[in-house]
Amino acid sequence: MLLKKIKLKNIRSYEDGEIVFPEGTILLSGDIGAGKTSVLLAIEFALFGLQPGQRATALLRHGTNEGSVTLEFEIDGKQVIIERKLKRGKKSISQENASITIDGQRRELSVTELKNLVLGLLNYPQEFARKTNLLYRFTVYTPQEEMKQIILENAETRLNTLIHVFGIDKYKRIRENTDLFTSKLREEIRMLDAMISDLDEKRRELKERNRELEEARAKSKLLAGDLEKIRRELLEIENKLREIEKEIEKKRNYEKEIEKFRVAIATKKEQILMAEQERKKLETELKELAHISFDREKVKGLEEMKREKQNVLDAISNRITSLISEINLLKAKNHELDEKKRKILEIEKCPTCLQDLSSGYKETIMINFDNQITGNKKKIEELEKKLKEMEKRKQDASAELERIARELEQEKINEVRANEKKKKEERLEHLRKNIEVQNKDIEMLNKQIVSLRELVLELSKFDNLYEETKKRYEEIVTRERKHEIMLAEINKQAEMLEKEIELLAREIARKEGMQEYMIKLKALEQWLSSDFMQLVAFTEKSVLATLRSEFSRLLEKWFTMLVPEGLSIRLDEDFTPIIEQQGYETDYAHLSGGERTAVALAYRLALNQVINSLMSKIKTRDIVILDEPTDGFSSEQLDKMRNVLEELNVKQLILVSHETKIESFVDHVIKFRKENGATSVVG
Repeated sequence: MLLKKIKLKNIRSYEDGEIVFPEGTILLSGDIGAGKTSVLLAIEFALFGLQPGQRATALLRHGTNEGSVTLEFEIDGKQVIIERKLKRGKKSISQENASITIDGQRRELSVTELKNLVLGLLNYPQEFARKTNLLYRFTVYTPQEEMKQIILENAETRLNTLIHVFGIDKYKRIRENTDLFTSKLREEIRMLDAMISDLDEKRRELKERNRELEEARAKSKLLAGDLEKIRRELLEIENKLREIEKEIEKKRNYEKEIEKFRVAIATKKEQILMAEQERKKLETELKELAHISFDREKVKGLEEMKREKQNVLDAISNRITSLISEINLLKAKNHELDEKKRKILEIEKCPTCLQDLSSGYKETIMINFDNQITGNKKKIEELEKKLKEMEKRKQDASAELERIARELEQEKINEVRANEKKKKEERLEHLRKNIEVQNKDIEMLNKQIVSLRELVLELSKFDNLYEETKKRYEEIVTRERKHEIMLAEINKQAEMLEKEIELLAREIARKEGMQEYMIKLKALEQWLSSDFMQLVAFTEKSVLATLRSEFSRLLEKWFTMLVPEGLSIRLDEDFTPIIEQQGYETDYAHLSGGERTAVALAYRLALNQVINSLMSKIKTRDIVILDEPTDGFSSEQLDKMRNVLEELNVKQLILVSHETKIESFVDHVIKFRKENGATSVVG
């Protein structure tokens, strides 16, 4: 990870500031209180948000309601921009939702989500998600006073803090989890032991059930054999019954035939009776029709006469209609002439030439009209005389036609009655023959009934035989049912025993599995309680000893570079730095300010290298931030810082110091100035 740029808005003494971070060694220079440390706090805030115990009032500029930090950095070739905001409420200052942009892809996240994402980018363990980020503090940026504080802490607190940072506290968690796990194992072993306490009893019970099953199966086999014999006997009886039933069925069929013949005889007798009644009736009716005769030629002659008379009558009717039409036409003409005479008498002038009409002219016209009317009246008289003659002829023709029609109708009635007489004679003959046939049928049916009765009598012996066989059949069926019930009961008993045996076998197998599992659990509990716990304790001591040895070596290296000859340093069992001068231990409090700073810086640099070596995959290996690392240093110690900076060999080293001499040791200098409570970047 390499820092690129940071923008501060209303953060501590910054109103609106921007700092660009090049690669190499960078000095943040300025007077005390100029705002150098604020930049470091802002970097940490951008990455992780407010740390546990950190108050937002320490970051948000006094008198402002909103502030923000935007940090740009590069990690694994990715360009990352993080923006976090602070907002002042009525009672407190809160962190607003933040955003992160990775290679141009921006995402809005909650405070917690962003911290988890940053931990992932830096490849930091997720256990720091809800804790103070000691890993960042001890590998990248540690305020100088905090490093001095860890040296001054009591031995137990310091050891626990370092164990946590080194990740060695996992061995303690392993021991605690192992104790908890073995406790659960012992509890489970006790439960398993209680659950398999009746295993021997279950085995004895299984043996007893197997014995009972064998007895049930043997009894079932005997019953099945007896039942098979009964069923064979039953089959023989059934076959015999079927043969008897066939004979009885023949008898029943004969009896049915006899009954049918009796019904047929009764039906035929009834038919004969009805035929005799009908015959007598027909003979009486034929006597009444004996005088009926019919002449077809006479009917034909009457029909011809009727047609001729009808034609004559139609001709007379047509002539009458014609005469009436002629008379009406002449009367209409006379009426028209009278109307013309009246109109002429009323006309004074000619309607065509408008000249006056003379009386002589009118008289001439009137005479002409009168002559026409007189002529028409004579014709009407002649026509009316003819009309009377025609009506008389029509009346005579109608009377003659009616007489012929009556005579023809009587002949047709005679024809119908003659036909009826013929049919009755034919029906009478049919009845006589039918009565004769029916009597012969009755005689034949009586003979068949006699024959069938003989057969029925011969088959009657099978009725008693059927009853005897049926009784025997029912006795055998009763025996069969009893055996079936007994067999079903014994088979059911065997089935229940099989299920019980299966359940017992499963339970025994399950308990045997529990027993085997319990033995394994006991072995595991014993191994965890003794061998594994000893191995964990040994591993923890070995790792801690190795880390202490490496830490002590690096501490001595950096301390030797920072202090004059005559002073030496080492670590005790609790990682407490022990300073010796000429073979005597010197208390930390008795050291000079520069020497105490040298101890803290050496401790800080040694811790950085040990952690980076232990956690080789974290992404902050290439950056170190030192906050006032030379506080209280003498001029000689300041000169030695050049060697320290060269020896660190990191891609990006950021120092905060107000010592101008260090400017000659670094690649880049960024100067800060504070005026009227506001910090600005000078260059």
